[in-house]
Amino acid sequence: MSFGAILRNFASEIKHALHKHTVRTMKDDASQKISLGEKFGYSLGDFAANLVFQMMMIFQLKFYTDVFGLDGAVAGSILMIGSISAIIVDPSVGLLTDRTNTRWGKFRPWVLWTAIPFCVFYVLAFYNPGIQEKSTVAAYATISYVLMMTAYSFNNIPYSSLGGVMTSDIKERTSITTIRFIAVTIAQFVVQGFTLPLVDSFGRGDNQHGWVCTIALFACIALVLMVVTFLVTKERIKPPSTQETNIKEDIKDTLSDVSWNSMALLTFALFITLAMWGSAMNFYFQYNIDQKSLYDFLTFFGLDIEQNETYSVGFSLFNMTGAVVQFIGVILLSRFLANKYGKKKVFMICLSMTAFFTALFYIPSPTDVSLMFVLNVLKSLAYAPTVPLLWAMIADVADHIEYQNYRRATGFCFSGIILALKLGLGLGGAIAGVIISMFGYVSGGASFQNETAMEGIRLVSSIVPAILFGVGVIALYFYPISKEYNESMQAELAGRRRLNDQQQEDLF
Repeated sequence: MSFGAILRNFASEIKHALHKHTVRTMKDDASQKISLGEKFGYSLGDFAANLVFQMMMIFQLKFYTDVFGLDGAVAGSILMIGSISAIIVDPSVGLLTDRTNTRWGKFRPWVLWTAIPFCVFYVLAFYNPGIQEKSTVAAYATISYVLMMTAYSFNNIPYSSLGGVMTSDIKERTSITTIRFIAVTIAQFVVQGFTLPLVDSFGRGDNQHGWVCTIALFACIALVLMVVTFLVTKERIKPPSTQETNIKEDIKDTLSDVSWNSMALLTFALFITLAMWGSAMNFYFQYNIDQKSLYDFLTFFGLDIEQNETYSVGFSLFNMTGAVVQFIGVILLSRFLANKYGKKKVFMICLSMTAFFTALFYIPSPTDVSLMFVLNVLKSLAYAPTVPLLWAMIADVADHIEYQNYRRATGFCFSGIILALKLGLGLGGAIAGVIISMFGYVSGGASFQNETAMEGIRLVSSIVPAILFGVGVIALYFYPISKEYNESMQAELAGRRRLNDQQQEDLF
């Protein structure tokens, strides 16, 4: 035998051994438990995303009306345009990430690659480069918002998809999302509780400067956390080795799946509601609540504030109270209830209770500040168990599509859900803006609104979002993946993956 032939045989043996090791590693990865450090590292990515998302949901509409001085309907239209642009962007991102193959995986690299542009566009969306003419301000706001939403898609779709391929273990998946949404709740606490005080502190009377400094601080923190997420996470679930690239099949399998359609409708209704309620409560606190009663309430609890700080401190405390209650509920209730009763049943009951407590916000008089805080505690506690379940259930949907069709398209599955989220986010803000505008809201930071305008604010803070929460409950009714079904499905998929790995090993 020639020396060249000996080298070729040796190289072949090395390749064979390496491949067997890789297959065994992949098989082990698919079944192993996830370390607490990796779960925590993954959760930091959503902490970063929520430094942006919470700002869009709570403050974007009011920023456009009171800092940029745009009419409520115009501001709402900007939010809607940004969401409509996602109809093209989000599915494209999903298909692209499903076809990405690097040594770091399919989804992790995108979290790293998009971190800087995401943070840059975030700052630009809250920055006015000295423009005075309102139509030009509206054009700038639209372009910067669309760019931010596009960057959000390229970052958050891969991030969310990553959570669906870290493990196939049902309990581990719930654990990952629980820790993830503990981080989300902390981010919610930070953004909703500290934004207005930071704006006041940085701005010292110049609101525009205060907003830019606050957003820049959040953007820098987000950038660091996204890099950490990339470094500490790992992808373990792979598409079937026999699966061929077929965009048409990926789309058909996903859109025809009843579990995916149920979750898409739920997500759409949920984020219309969250965006509407989050935006509306900002106006509710400034104009509907009697500021003297709010001041007395705050000072009763020992807060030493100036009269002109009543709105910013009161709204921040309201948000922080809800975030703390939600944080406790996520930790103590979500995983326990989901493991005992199943995700679907817990979600339906808790969302129904959330709708009820949201509707009750129509009742308090402007001076009844204590009742508003009590309702906030009850609503936050009812909603808390659902917070981690949404994304764990979407990961189950990706498995269900594979279970039904013997094909996996995790990125496209998640991209469709995030598209529904963004459409809901834009529509919720748009509806809130249009309704308050129809009821006569005066933009530009006016110190007083008439009774008709305040009626519109009360409606989008209570009755309207409660109805939309009810739509989410109806969507869950058609979701087919019960606790028992999911356990059976995961057992079947685990068997298929073991068989697939064995076949791959036998080929070598």
